[in-house]
Amino acid sequence: QVQLVESGGRLVQAGGSLRLSCAASGRTSSVYALAWFRQAPGKEREFVASINWSGGTSDYADSVKGRFTISRDNAKSTVSLQMNSLKPEDTAAYYCALSPAAVAGRRTSSYPYWGQGTQVAVSS
Repeated sequence: QVQLVESGGRLVQAGGSLRLSCAASGRTSSVYALAWFRQAPGKEREFVASINWSGGTSDYADSVKGRFTISRDNAKSTVSLQMNSLKPEDTAAYYCALSPAAVAGRRTSSYPYWGQGTQVAVSS
């Protein structure tokens, strides 16, 4: 079984920055993709960013491209999301997800393992 624990969410003013972290533990394979999704109240969970097993390839939703950066540390089994120039529309619960594949894409169905989420609130 794989466990994912997110941290770093809090209330921040618009234009500010925040760094989310996610630690993976348990029976992870040596090759796995990681991603961040988010879900605002009353909305479906949406893709934010993903990173392949080596960290050499990443993908971003258009809404966060140029503002957010995903990175991973395989030695520590962690993935981070650096969020800059935050906007009120970035307010959501942010979820870390893991897929036992080298590359997993943007679909939630590609990720069998999920964290419990960390709340990000951006005030205007």
